[in-house]
Amino acid sequence: MVDMGSVNFMDSTGINIFIAAQRSLAADGGRLRLAALTEPVQRVVRLVGVDTFIGCHLTVEQALNGRHPQ
Repeated sequence: MVDMGSVNFMDSTGINIFIAAQRSLAADGGRLRLAALTEPVQRVVRLVGVDTFIGCHLTVEQALNGRHPQ
């Protein structure tokens, strides 16, 4: 789980890191969750479609519990 609450900018480098992390975790039966995305980051994540295969949650608590994706 990654708390994104303090991140106000993300470019392709960040996106690629999350994609690689998700692939690695999935290979071992895990999954990546992003929590508390700020509006600018949320916009990028949705634009490139990352939210379709990485769980994006409103809060850290929801991400830890695996509930309520954005």
